[in-house]
Amino acid sequence: MVVVEQLANELIRAERTKTPIAPFTERFPAISLPDAYQIQLNYVEQKKAQGARVVGKKIGATSKAIQSMFGVNQPDYGHLFDTMMYADRDTVPLESLLQPKVECEIAFVLKKDLVGPNITALDVIEATDYIVPAIEIIDSRIEDWKIRFEDTVSDNGSSALVVMGTKPTKLEGLDLSCLGMNLYQNGKYLESATGAAVLGNPIYAIAWLANALSEYEVSLFAGEIILTGAFTAALSIEDGDTFTAEFAHLGSVSASFSNGGNLK
Repeated sequence: MVVVEQLANELIRAERTKTPIAPFTERFPAISLPDAYQIQLNYVEQKKAQGARVVGKKIGATSKAIQSMFGVNQPDYGHLFDTMMYADRDTVPLESLLQPKVECEIAFVLKKDLVGPNITALDVIEATDYIVPAIEIIDSRIEDWKIRFEDTVSDNGSSALVVMGTKPTKLEGLDLSCLGMNLYQNGKYLESATGAAVLGNPIYAIAWLANALSEYEVSLFAGEIILTGAFTAALSIEDGDTFTAEFAHLGSVSASFSNGGNLK
């Protein structure tokens, strides 16, 4: 039997003590996806009780490769808090994290609520105020990233921090499926990708999210930030690293990482 509050407590403690825990799927092999989302929601309520404020949502496992790794045919999601947010070119403190990785993606900022089910891509376009480039720092409270799908869902989608770009861009005239990104580490080119890597188009990812959230009576609200999913695979971080993602039409976003960075 999965004890939802107990396992959410474990995640909170692991985050506070910087001590990863054993995978839930090893200890509770019968854990289901609904169980995992209930653990996540309990975790979210505990964070809110501690003073954190939900400012958006994140979508993960949007690529076919990641879904195949997890043995699933759908993405997952997590909640974003005000305590997670950094700005372009900020230095992120590594000591606040356990085993972080970098993902580069597009963030949407909404001007209208999106309440599923039956949300379409057109609904998403009409509800979007603007988009910006973003770097998501994912992290796992589960030791050694030994996660199955239910582990990452329970663990708030393995979310940690977000670095937001500063150039708002309207969606009009943009085809996000073809929009390209170049990724650099310490000034060295690493790889390129397009928005097609994110469920074919990041807009489709948000429509999926709004409809998936409706199963748990959770909605997307005006003013919220929605991270739509990584263009490329997640990259490990070393002390002193700087990652920069340059997006066609959207500009760039950059984050540096240091032991002794700016603690929130």
